Amino acid sequence: MSKAFTRESDSEDEELSLPPLPVGGKNYITPQGYERLKTELLALIDEERPRVVEIVHWAASNGDRSENGDYIYGKKRLREIDRRIRFLTQRLEIAEIADPSVHHGKDQVFFGATVVYVDDADVERTVTILGIDEADTLQGQISWVSPVARTLLKSRVGDEVSLVTPHGVQVLQVLKVDYPEPSLPAGDHTD
Repeated sequence: MSKAFTRESDSEDEELSLPPLPVGGKNYITPQGYERLKTELLALIDEERPRVVEIVHWAASNGDRSENGDYIYGKKRLREIDRRIRFLTQRLEIAEIADPSVHHGKDQVFFGATVVYVDDADVERTVTILGIDEADTLQGQISWVSPVARTLLKSRVGDEVSLVTPHGVQVLQVLKVDYPEPSLPAGDHTD
């Protein structure tokens, strides 16, 4: 079979496919999350990709490429970098920056809220509702499209909401809602 009609691996493209957004939904992200993605993109474009291109160029100039580990690994790494650049570019293009600090002092759950709730088993949990591209469950951050976040959104302190799970309906009671404080513009300082 001609090499032109083969693919290295379909799983590589699936690995970085865009996480699904709700139909008609937006890709909400905090200003800090947006900056992190943008910083990563610029580092890939300005630093890492040129360094790998240089290694691949050097390795290619050494002759036989079929057994040249630097060349083979470099080309693979270059494909990974290019995929990540495409992924980040797409995500940043559709990102809708939402600053959670505008809700500071409010007791209703919106995007960016840190929510303390208790479940049916009297287990207290704290979660921060963030964008798909910035949520880290190990840090207690959940995506705004997750079932827990969607259940909590628009509720208020003291509300009981019903979370539908594969094991049945679980009642969550909202105990506390916090938002980050608004940052002062440069030059504005309170004395």
